[in-house]
Amino acid sequence: MNIRTLAAVGLLPLVLAGCPFDDDDDDPIVEPEVLTTSVRVFHASPDAPAVNVLVNGSAAAAGLDYAQSTGVLTLDEGTYTVAVEGIVPSGNVTVIGPVDLDLVGDTHYDVIAANGVADIEPIVISDTGSLSDASLVRVRVAHLAAAAPSVNVFVTAPSDDITGLDPLGTFSFGELLGPVEVAAGDYRIRVTLEDDTLVYDSGTVSLAAGKDLLVGAIPTFRANDAPIKLAVLDADAVAIIHDQNDGANLRVVHDSADAPAVDVYLNDSATPAIEDLEFPNVVGYVNLAAGDYDIEVTAANTTSAVINADAVALENGASYTVIALNQLADIEPLLLADNERSVATEARVRLIHGSSLAGNVDIYVVEQMADISMASPAFSDIPFKADTGYVSLAAGEYDVVITPQGTTTEAIRVSVNLLNGGIYTAIARDGVGLTTPLGVIGLDGLAPI
Repeated sequence: MNIRTLAAVGLLPLVLAGCPFDDDDDDPIVEPEVLTTSVRVFHASPDAPAVNVLVNGSAAAAGLDYAQSTGVLTLDEGTYTVAVEGIVPSGNVTVIGPVDLDLVGDTHYDVIAANGVADIEPIVISDTGSLSDASLVRVRVAHLAAAAPSVNVFVTAPSDDITGLDPLGTFSFGELLGPVEVAAGDYRIRVTLEDDTLVYDSGTVSLAAGKDLLVGAIPTFRANDAPIKLAVLDADAVAIIHDQNDGANLRVVHDSADAPAVDVYLNDSATPAIEDLEFPNVVGYVNLAAGDYDIEVTAANTTSAVINADAVALENGASYTVIALNQLADIEPLLLADNERSVATEARVRLIHGSSLAGNVDIYVVEQMADISMASPAFSDIPFKADTGYVSLAAGEYDVVITPQGTTTEAIRVSVNLLNGGIYTAIARDGVGLTTPLGVIGLDGLAPI
């Protein structure tokens, strides 16, 4: 065992304490140099749950979700035991490792959880280089999409035609291109299959001087998107670059119980994007170009606007639900960001309070037909227009019960059968015409067939 190994495991002070030394004060004790290394863990498994990252049995990061990183962790060189555990409703499960990693000084390591949850694996990328000139940009590109075949990668000026050009490189899942150093400025990243079919186009991307970037091609999960998107790891930060044509997904819900059927107009168009939408119906996702939209809702077949929402920003690669809710006299839009990512180990459930009559509510999630009189609510004191966010539940059959806050008087009880990988959204609503019993609008896996 050498002196660096002794220092790394904490035994050096004990060894020194037992060694005879010349008491001559003129002989200084030279402390051994301890080199440092750095590690960054990145979650790139598209259907895996959020994870905890353990280093030597202790949590280095908790709740790391898809396309997130731990940031750069600085450690003394040595051997470390690293494990990744998935956070699942039934209790956390180790999905990678524990594995012993020998971390060498002056080296940077990226540990990437890749592939689908059934075949999740670690990809370890080590890097001893660094940016040579602060006026340049250093770039490495990793293929982290297991389902994607071998591809060509082009990094060009934004207006360049790639026909006949040589790619930066060709690589398959788990492989790395680079590093390369390029001038700071605007670029365009395109990925093609080996038959030249374009499968990804970033549009214009600005690369700032002085950056040392790891760019990972990771899977997408929305229907009709490009098969990959790019995750740009820049020290502790992660930026996602979608294909420029992925667009935004928008769906519309009519949740105003005393309002007539409505038409929905976008950006002052003379033709409605949605016609004759009645309470409590839903129009499923429509894909729109990313950008700012003016959304106008009118009574069907009239020009009488009941909602005007200006400059609603819809981001590329994102999904949204816009709900027209409240009573007609106070009708208003509620815009919610959706998450279409399916997680193989859990059902993901979101509950939205859309009833203007109910007041603040408690929400119970219990076994079917269960008595709630002695139960505690899963969510307490939820106000009108609030939602639970996406909650992870084990697959199974449940009753969702909604009561006035602080009581066990049932206003709504709905039975649901939840499956692993399913996404479920339920909106509590008023009764038709504000006179019939309260009900639920189901979206995603609860949408009527």
